[in-house]
Amino acid sequence: MSPMNDFSNEQGEKALALAAKTLTIEADAILALKTRLGTDFLKAVQSLLAVRGRVVVMGMGKSGHIGRKIAATLASTGTPAFFVHPGEASHGDWGMVTHDDVVLALSNSGESQELSAILPMIKRQGIVLIAITGNAQSTLAQHAHIVLDSAVEKEACPMNLAPTASTTAQLALGDALAVAVLDARGFNSIDFARSHPGGSLGRRLLTHVSDVMRTADAIPSVTPLTDFSDLMREMSRKGLGISAIVDEAGLLLGIFTDGDLRRLIEKGVDARCLLAQDVMKLQPTTIHANALAAEAAQLMEQKRITSLLVVDQQQHLCGALNSNDLMRAKVI
Repeated sequence: MSPMNDFSNEQGEKALALAAKTLTIEADAILALKTRLGTDFLKAVQSLLAVRGRVVVMGMGKSGHIGRKIAATLASTGTPAFFVHPGEASHGDWGMVTHDDVVLALSNSGESQELSAILPMIKRQGIVLIAITGNAQSTLAQHAHIVLDSAVEKEACPMNLAPTASTTAQLALGDALAVAVLDARGFNSIDFARSHPGGSLGRRLLTHVSDVMRTADAIPSVTPLTDFSDLMREMSRKGLGISAIVDEAGLLLGIFTDGDLRRLIEKGVDARCLLAQDVMKLQPTTIHANALAAEAAQLMEQKRITSLLVVDQQQHLCGALNSNDLMRAKVI
């Protein structure tokens, strides 16, 4: 029997009500943080902007899990950061921390033994300590140079025990700090793409036409005096559904496409005695090799075409690509 069959309507209603209450409690906890943003938050932003080394994020238990996410967010938005487990720090990992770093420590109670054990080392090295804690009177807060108050009225846990609202508040405060720093740093979408070269944004912002275009013998091209049969053979061999028409110097003169061929057939034209210059279309849509591949995709969509010719600044043919090339590069 499916577990759902043992779940009574009364239990289901209770579960939905508790879930809604949880979301409300956690939303209220986040909104309450807005009233505490002030001088200390600005000092934290300034410290992260001024750091000459890296931001060392630390935390135990659930705070440690949140700390790892905050470190990852900072690192991906222009602020070098990494997570160090406080327990491991006392057994050698503290060697990764230098006096040029800033420590961002998370603890809801502010009394984590593992964190308390390394506070003297932080002070001895003269490292700036930023604390995100729910207890402004705690040992951690008293040793910190900057305290960000993440206190919550209550946890979402019905027993008010399991870290729920408190960890949500820590995460939200860490995100707020990272966003404020990235904006002050002038971090933009190009910078973000460099930090995420394997992601879809990275591919769209870092891949250029020159990275995906076909070159040399793979470019379909003929001269103006090429007869129609040879033009069709060139198109068939290169498999792009187009052929460029160029002069002896490689200057692009025109284009002939599968669509142009269909229109000739529909008109009943006998093209066997024609030359490339007789059937080519002037002023074809082109793109430069240094343009972003995403621009090529957008241009194809706008013009409702599937292939593009690539030219240099003097309009000499230097490449060709189609939508399949962009798909293989995962640009589209």
